[in-house]
Amino acid sequence: MSSPTGISAAPPLASGRILAGRSQGYVIAIISAMLLAFTAIIIRALTQYFHLPTFVLAFWRAALVALVLLPLLLLFRPEWARLRREQVLFYAGYGLLLALFNGLWTLSVALNGASVATILTYCSVGFTLFLGWMIYRERLSPRELLVIVISLGGCFLVSNGDSMGNTRFDLLGLVVGMLSGIGYTLYTLGGRIASERRYPVWNTILYVFGFSAVYQWLFNTLLTFFPLAAFQGMTGDLWFLSQGAQGIQWSGWLLLLTLAAGPTLLGFGLYNISLKTLPLAVANLILSLELVFTAVIAYFLLGENMNQLQLLGSALVMGGVLMLRKREG
Repeated sequence: MSSPTGISAAPPLASGRILAGRSQGYVIAIISAMLLAFTAIIIRALTQYFHLPTFVLAFWRAALVALVLLPLLLLFRPEWARLRREQVLFYAGYGLLLALFNGLWTLSVALNGASVATILTYCSVGFTLFLGWMIYRERLSPRELLVIVISLGGCFLVSNGDSMGNTRFDLLGLVVGMLSGIGYTLYTLGGRIASERRYPVWNTILYVFGFSAVYQWLFNTLLTFFPLAAFQGMTGDLWFLSQGAQGIQWSGWLLLLTLAAGPTLLGFGLYNISLKTLPLAVANLILSLELVFTAVIAYFLLGENMNQLQLLGSALVMGGVLMLRKREG
């Protein structure tokens, strides 16, 4: 992606490069999914072992992304750290969108449980397909439409959708879950718009997550003073990990920093880069590989076993991506 100053957002590959165009986009999107797969693992550790409130975690996740990225840009690409006047409103709106998506997803988990919430979020593939058709006239072949249906089925199974009947699943939960999927779609659309405006990817990530951190702080503060039953236990002091009988929990802060600098910063950054060459729906579909990678990582690091339906779902999701890649070949 080229910035307005003519500087490339990603280093060009040598002439005769093996990967170009959509092929490069596929690889970048898959790497993004692999990185984002560590998100759930780290968040589980922070909430289960350190009991970190959800909105406090969301604030630091966004804030640390900006705090880690800003000095790197100032050191290596200071022109990418500039915030121009015409970018302010766009980034402020984009950051609010990211903050709302994270809030909706959090509430969806509280209402529906993790499995159903994940399924509803990955319904964003369908919303993204619709927006891509409406706004960009991205026409997908019948084969690609079939791949999307197959992969959504795989997402359902990997998310342990067979236990859906044992989960609280009411109308409010359904609406919130679907809204979280729409929010994810709009985040994807925002990345495409930033690309079209030739905003450098890392400039976008810096300010979108910076604004998102401000909104998350506001959400946490408002819900602390005006608590709602649905968010009970999800808010707290921002310095939660530095208080209590145990004193400063350095291992918790290290996990937070790892979450921000690794899966979040690199994962979202590479995903935004992939939007340069991939249709919205295809990029979103490839990102659903995150479910498969998360299941594999959880098996090796946490000892969590996948049942037969989850293994089948993993095969469907991965098979769908391979079908798309074969078509490009």
